Amino acid sequence: MRRRLRLGMIGGGQGAFIGAVHRIASRLDDHYELVAGVFSSNFETSKSSAEELRIDPGRHYKDYEEMAKQEAEREDKIDVVAIVTPNHLHHDPAVCFLNKGFNVICDKPLTLNLEEANSLVKVVEKSGSLFALTHNYTGYPMVRQAREMIINNELGPIRLVQAEYAQDWLATNLEANNKSEGYKQASWRTDPKRSGAGGCIGDIGTHAFNLISFITQLELQELSADLTSFVPGRELDDNAQVMLRFKSGAKGSIWSSQVATGNENGLTIRVYGEKGGIFWNQENPNYLKYSPLGKPPSILSRSGPEIYSVSKDVTRIPAGHPEGYLEGFANIYSDVANAIWEKIEKGKTISKSIYPNVYDGLNGIKFIEKTVESSTSNSLWVKF
Repeated sequence: MRRRLRLGMIGGGQGAFIGAVHRIASRLDDHYELVAGVFSSNFETSKSSAEELRIDPGRHYKDYEEMAKQEAEREDKIDVVAIVTPNHLHHDPAVCFLNKGFNVICDKPLTLNLEEANSLVKVVEKSGSLFALTHNYTGYPMVRQAREMIINNELGPIRLVQAEYAQDWLATNLEANNKSEGYKQASWRTDPKRSGAGGCIGDIGTHAFNLISFITQLELQELSADLTSFVPGRELDDNAQVMLRFKSGAKGSIWSSQVATGNENGLTIRVYGEKGGIFWNQENPNYLKYSPLGKPPSILSRSGPEIYSVSKDVTRIPAGHPEGYLEGFANIYSDVANAIWEKIEKGKTISKSIYPNVYDGLNGIKFIEKTVESSTSNSLWVKF
């Protein structure tokens, strides 16, 4: 019987949203056990977080360098580390652990900028370790169903792709009010020193771009972007409109906004080919609308008989019971667990993994920087 994989974590302590999400996801299919970590740059916060998480005091470390060094020397060392820090703290911990031979699961976006992203790709390639990026929407069953339908040419050659990601949580200057709920999240996500060159486009626009890439497999050729900061005093964009041209000749667009009043988490994608179209919405994730040309549209259910195994294999519960955000993360964690075990048992990973990797992360950072380049040049078309 396979044991639980030993998981370490960098970041994700008290007051952090995404750390708890990763911990839940790692345990949902019982593949991991969190055994070590550095949970905050503030040692006292990190220590109290470790105590809450029942981490052995001997495996709560003062910083990631100490953790990587001491874990590497243990017989029961961690199998993989999850990096769930703000964007500017992804690159250095990832490099440190990769250089010690550890596998890495990293929250998105990959790094703070393109220079760091290119550097990290080289380290991953040299290390031979597994690297996964948690673009969690790729873990949704009906997203994988859509991808498989396109691979099987059910839509024919793709002509048009539209994706949008609309929220309203930053419709006011939340980051300026340190007493408001959500201040910590808003403060670093709108700070170019911690978030990078893109605000909304980096935070959620990259999800829309990654979803297009994952589902359609189209390669972007060039883009034209208009990034706006509507809230006075905000340094980074809170709304983005991007036009896309793909190498195949297909055309597309992305709208991402965090000031779209009345929207909670409206991630949506539409794909239209010569033979049909599909529509999927994250807030109603168990269903995929399929519209074959000349025939009545149908709604494909997550547990329906026409669903491919690639979707059924990441479904846990019967039809009518919602699966979504946490399970999407969990599917990526389970994909990584299977890849790690294959590496442990066979000495190498043979199976083709579906989870996002370092190259997907590199494309995400390129997308951010190219949209900024275009927008600052009056929406000039720029090569990707």
